[in-house]
Amino acid sequence: MSQTVVRMSMQIRDAVETDLPTIVDIYNAAVPGRMATADLEPISVESRISWYQEHQDQTRPVWVIELDQQIVGWLSFQIFYNRPAYNSTAELSVYIHPDYQGQGIGKKLLTEALRRSPQLGLKALVALIFAHNQPSLKLFESFDFEHWGYLPRVADLDGIERDLVIMGRHLIPSKISKSET
Repeated sequence: MSQTVVRMSMQIRDAVETDLPTIVDIYNAAVPGRMATADLEPISVESRISWYQEHQDQTRPVWVIELDQQIVGWLSFQIFYNRPAYNSTAELSVYIHPDYQGQGIGKKLLTEALRRSPQLGLKALVALIFAHNQPSLKLFESFDFEHWGYLPRVADLDGIERDLVIMGRHLIPSKISKSET
């Protein structure tokens, strides 16, 4: 009995404006679950146009990941605390279509983000993750992100107060050695 091997093509690329409806659909799929976004209602494509345009600077891109030419997830680099001293730090957001979660798509995006971050002039990455979002916390921990902060009960999701974990990772070792501190 012969087996048929099916090969799927996976590609990460810069998002283009025509990807916005799919990006928004994937994001909106996370809203009802109250685990991955603080938005309480679905957002519109129109509300994301300026967000997308802000990411046209090649230091803070939005990427999509395609599986057989279908977008199944996306990652964005966001400005972290819009002050010049923080220019070498970016906040990451990762969203995966519900049908493809748990299949390594987020790992592929994070692997690429870590590989290309130095080319983007980044020395540190942060992620803001709800404390009850264990799958995302475990994903980032598996890439050596550490717990850099904890904000108790800062979000109100349908009357339930939720904590926020700040995960972070340095990409370039500090110039100050531990013995100097």
